[in-house]
Amino acid sequence: MWRQAMGRILEGIKVVEVALFGFVPSAGAALADWGADVIKIEHPETGDPVRALSSYGFGPGDGGVTTLWEVFNRGKRGVGIDIATPDGLELLMCLIDEADVFITSFMPSARERLGIDVDQVRARNPRIIYGRGTGQGPDGPDADKGGFDGISYWSRSGASTASVPPGYDFPILLPGPAFGDIQSGMFLAGGIAGALYQREKTGQGSVVDVSLFGAGLWAMQATIAGAAAIGADNIVQLDRRRPPNPLTNLYRTADGHFFVLGMLQADRYWSGLCAAIGHPELAADERFTTLALRTEHAEACVAALDAIFTAITYDELVKALDSQEGQWAPVAVPGDTLTDPQALANGYVQQVDYPSGARLPLVPVPARVDGDLPTLTPAPTLGEHTDEVVLALGRSEEELINLKIAGVIS
Repeated sequence: MWRQAMGRILEGIKVVEVALFGFVPSAGAALADWGADVIKIEHPETGDPVRALSSYGFGPGDGGVTTLWEVFNRGKRGVGIDIATPDGLELLMCLIDEADVFITSFMPSARERLGIDVDQVRARNPRIIYGRGTGQGPDGPDADKGGFDGISYWSRSGASTASVPPGYDFPILLPGPAFGDIQSGMFLAGGIAGALYQREKTGQGSVVDVSLFGAGLWAMQATIAGAAAIGADNIVQLDRRRPPNPLTNLYRTADGHFFVLGMLQADRYWSGLCAAIGHPELAADERFTTLALRTEHAEACVAALDAIFTAITYDELVKALDSQEGQWAPVAVPGDTLTDPQALANGYVQQVDYPSGARLPLVPVPARVDGDLPTLTPAPTLGEHTDEVVLALGRSEEELINLKIAGVIS
């Protein structure tokens, strides 16, 4: 059973984030979930563009919340600073003086121009962990090119073409907004956690680099290696009508519910599955008695299972499959996860309440230590914590007002 821990693993760590959109901010969200104090720096007037971003049929304010903003920025403190001004840059550097981690998604030229590149930041704080999120990586001919997850993570890595089902003649687009951003952000957060551990041993700060392209290649590495091993551009794309193992395949019930069998040790489970679904005679069919034979006669085996499954309801299927030992799962739509008893029992989805009365389901960081599960809180409004953060730097109320009048802070 999950529990609320008294002290989370990054409690006491201060993170300064200068980043836009989804990739690097999602790393900041993971660090905040682990207990770090993450200070999100935004332009005092325009803010992070994701505040106004519409995607996949939903937009800012739908359901009383701005969904993408909340996903990437929950649990942070928000400060509005124009870091392109001398006074704004000095405020940022004062925060960096006290920080353990600095993370950014800005391009190399922008970092240099603004005075926040590696050498400039580490000149102020040599012990800081500097985290960079890029499109294609810090080196090579495309190091200075921007990237988004649909471009760098999904398309350039080969994931888009590897997802194409038989008979479809176009690559597949991302399955949802920020799919690659969120995976890559978790990698950056993990790298930062490792760098913090190294600093404890050596006293030295580090530069942590994660790119969308590199993260996509990591996800695709089994496919890349497999294709190379057979001397091809891609591995064989599975066809559910003729799978190499009919017990690792998609099926449908009489009332239209999809489910997937995932029985990799097929010979171990075959007879038990046939008995559970009321057809023990299928296990003795000479075409299907071993995995090798089921592979040879895959189309006939799938047709036989299709005939059985499409004759029973989903409730009947659940009872049957839960009575045998082989692995299986329903094929969910995203909304199903909100009531999935396993997700609820483990705290994998958490409802966050907002002052407006709105509620939004968010997913906590998946890596839990000693059962710790964070209490997720709303993302900050633009400049919500500017006053408290600037005053904590030792600035007076008069200085605060003057900075606001000059447009340096919000």
